[in-house]
Parts: sequence; C-alpha cells; structure tokens
Amino acid sequence: MMIRSLFAALSLATMICTNIAPASAQDVAAGEKSFAKCRACHQIGENAKNLVGPELNGLFGRHSGSVAGYNYSEANKKSGITWDEAVFAEYIKDPKAKIPGTKMAFAGIKKDEEIKDLTAFLKQFGADGKKK
Repeated sequence: MMIRSLFAALSLATMICTNIAPASAQDVAAGEKSFAKCRACHQIGENAKNLVGPELNGLFGRHSGSVAGYNYSEANKKSGITWDEAVFAEYIKDPKAKIPGTKMAFAGIKKDEEIKDLTAFLKQFGADGKKK
C-alpha cells in the first residue's frame, strides 16, 4: 500500500514537472518583433547588407569590428569582444557603456526577456544568412 502511494505521488510529480514550461523560454517570434528596433540600421538574412550598422549574420562567435566592408569605429575594432549571449546582452542594454566610443547610437533594450528573445532570433542565422 505504501509503495503504491509513493509510486502514485512520484507519477503525479513527474506529470506536473513535465508540463511546466521553462520560465525563461526564448520566443523567436517575439525576438523578430524586437528586431524591428534594429532594422533601421541593421539587416539579417540571406540578402543582408551593411547599412548604418553592419549586417548581423553569424553574430555569435564573431569578433567585434570584423564584418567586411563596414567602417567600424576604432573603439569597436579594438574592443577585443567576441560576441556571445552574455556579451551581447550587456552590450544591447547600453552600447556606449559597453564600448565607449562606439558609433552605435541606440538607447538600448533594457528588459532581459526581450534581450533573450532577440538573441534567439539572431542566433537562427549563420554567417551565410541562412537559417540554421
């Protein structure tokens, strides 16, 4: 009887835990909407070109200041940054604080969840602009 009760409790706990979505699940569709804030200066995708800012294909794992054909600030070229999720999150909150002297004139995105969603959207695109 005790084993049966324990098994039932364990089964119930397993069902509950497997039906709970992670609190910080990234929403690619929300990230795409957030990218609208970036679109005036940046492009992403197979036909992306440098505009006021560099194209963002293959951003994560790339060294700052390295997109061919884009004229970066000296501060950006010399920052020594390799883009990953943590560095991007810090940068996008306040670009001028992360890289003093950057040309990027953007007030930043302050909400952590929006940054995670934007990151998920950007990470879909390889260096060739194709979705992974």
